[in-house]
Amino acid sequence: MKKHLARIAIGMAIVALFLAHAIHVLRVPLLDNLEAIVYDTRLRLTMPRTVDPRVVILDIDEKSLQEKEKGGEGRWPWPRDRLALLLDKLFDKYGIAVVGFDVVFAERDESSGIRVLERLGQRELKGVPQFQSVLDQVRPQLEYDDIFARKMKGRTVVLGHVFLSDDPANATRKGMLPPPVLPAGAFGERKVGVTSWPGYTANLERLQGAASGAGHINPLPDQDGITRRVPMLVEHAGAYYEPLSLAMVRAVHDRPPVVPVVNQDSTDYSGLEWVKTGPFEIPVDFQAAALVPYRGVKGSYRYYSLVDVLNERIPVEELRGKIALVGTTAPGLLDLRATPVDPVYPGVEIHANLISGILDGNIKQRPPYVVGAEFVLLLLSGAALTLLLPLLTPFKSMLVTALVLVAVVGANLMVFHTGHLVLPLASGLLLVLILFTFNMAYGFLVEARGTRLITGLFGQYVPPELVEQMALNPEQFNMAPRAEELTVLFSDVRGFTTISESLSPDDLSLYINDYLTTMSMVIREGHRGTLDKYIGDAIMAFWGAPMADPNHAQNGVLAALDMMKQAAVLNKKFNDKGWPPFAIGIGVNSGVMRVGDMGSKIRKAYTVMGDAVNLGSRLEGITKQYGADIIIGEPTKKRITGIVLREIDLVQVKGKDEPVAIYEPFGLEGEVEQSRLDEIKLWNQALRFYRAQDWDKAELQLINLKKVSPKPYLYDVFLERIAGYRASPPDSAWNGVHKFETK
Repeated sequence: MKKHLARIAIGMAIVALFLAHAIHVLRVPLLDNLEAIVYDTRLRLTMPRTVDPRVVILDIDEKSLQEKEKGGEGRWPWPRDRLALLLDKLFDKYGIAVVGFDVVFAERDESSGIRVLERLGQRELKGVPQFQSVLDQVRPQLEYDDIFARKMKGRTVVLGHVFLSDDPANATRKGMLPPPVLPAGAFGERKVGVTSWPGYTANLERLQGAASGAGHINPLPDQDGITRRVPMLVEHAGAYYEPLSLAMVRAVHDRPPVVPVVNQDSTDYSGLEWVKTGPFEIPVDFQAAALVPYRGVKGSYRYYSLVDVLNERIPVEELRGKIALVGTTAPGLLDLRATPVDPVYPGVEIHANLISGILDGNIKQRPPYVVGAEFVLLLLSGAALTLLLPLLTPFKSMLVTALVLVAVVGANLMVFHTGHLVLPLASGLLLVLILFTFNMAYGFLVEARGTRLITGLFGQYVPPELVEQMALNPEQFNMAPRAEELTVLFSDVRGFTTISESLSPDDLSLYINDYLTTMSMVIREGHRGTLDKYIGDAIMAFWGAPMADPNHAQNGVLAALDMMKQAAVLNKKFNDKGWPPFAIGIGVNSGVMRVGDMGSKIRKAYTVMGDAVNLGSRLEGITKQYGADIIIGEPTKKRITGIVLREIDLVQVKGKDEPVAIYEPFGLEGEVEQSRLDEIKLWNQALRFYRAQDWDKAELQLINLKKVSPKPYLYDVFLERIAGYRASPPDSAWNGVHKFETK
């Protein structure tokens, strides 16, 4: 975990930014916009797309606005005697339950000409009694507002009015507002986030007085202009007013009082969570607004042309007992809104959706306490991913991130659709994606830098698979010198000067390149060794650094054996080209060495140094003294298993005071020929006779070995020594050690 502290710290900083946004300490407009988009998407995914048969819309459509000779009523507004007739049709013929007007009647209706007649009676015909008498008789038939008002009396008719966000000092106040549903001071000293509008345009006093109720028709568009909410309470002059949808529901249910449900324990937010009326509870947000529960795109309610109602062209059963809204879809009347489900949506259908939502109790709830829920969810998911992703591989990080996203979205959609609870989602999704992207980028840009550094430092020495492993934890590897127990290998081509003199410069270049490449591949790719250097035709390699290798001795000896096998293959290839053959000697030794980047200020190299290294070099040098291909030191012999060996001698090399046993490996157990095993057995007996100074028996055994061995050079060496010791016997303290005076 320590190596990822920087990444974790940056991840936590990202989480802290999102948490600050969640608790409104720092607002990020992008997150607000994304949250709106995500809310709209959830709404579209889960809306029922069914038609509510309880609510109908009486549409002032293009058909209704046609001229009378074409079957319409002409342009809006229509004379109110026609609207009075409409009420008679709706209630007397069709048996409607309630009708609400998404229309404001703020101006007097003068279409009858009554105002012209009154002006004549006050001026030019003021002194004509007959005119005044006729005017008094016809006035009741020409006062369309009075006729409309009389038709509303005793019927469940709800009017609409509009609040205006004017400058309070010069606010428009036109018409008569209905009685407020909550008086001034209803919330006491508690400050609630109710929208306050100082101006209004309401209905004529005579009409408002005759209606059974009224409600505002103001939506509450968000910053992007989309209508997602409608205020359930609007404050004006200290009192509180309801929307048209709530007023219509109350009108159908004998106008139960509106009761605000306030969380009395709340100290961190307004605490207004519900508006209750009769059996209905309407969840509201921090502005006392309800989310519109859109059922679908335009057409989620049955539309009937208003002119068809006036002319009784609608079957009675289609309107009986319905909740009817009078509104318009005609573009010229400018009552079209941008909504989450449709960019051009009739405003009247917004009220219809709210009525359905109130009746069904399925209005989405976004109470103020979701701030705390968002904070907890962001903290848990953000902290978990911040701590977990740095520890995972890219594939596992993608898998975990995908699972988290699916879980977050699935749980959110479930509570949204079934629990009607709106929990923030965009911030959580964006946080997860940002943390994932950051970790992937960090891994690529920062940790890949570590990989490139490791590759640059060690790529020329060790095989690619080791570089990949080292790159997973690059801080564990550096080139600083340190003491380690390692195994070193030296190899050299015998008589290379003679070979080089027999080849042209171009052939010599190809010869040595082919040789070094083949042997290097055996060391590096075949046995995961570290190439140290080339010294002409000589190769130096070691095992156990920079990547720890508990089997460094075994791998070093196996590499030497495979080098001998590849030498035979390479010699056949060279012979086919007419090039001279070669022979190599290999020395392998193990022990504590200094390994690291060593050298001068001018040039350094990653190499090994120490007595064990020097002994390995000496062992390679004395292979030709014994006619052996490979000689390993006793420290190496003690660390390997499963390899057939024979002890060659006990030697004291130049520069060393202590003798060391040296061994020749032949191959893996089970792969060495029986004749070789028999030869080793006879040799071991001869070596015991030799060290016991039993020259006769030793000599006899060596002569017998020469007869059966294809490579008798070693036996000639010891026969020559025996002859020397016979001529000049060693002292009594001699223990079989042969001392080399040269390197």
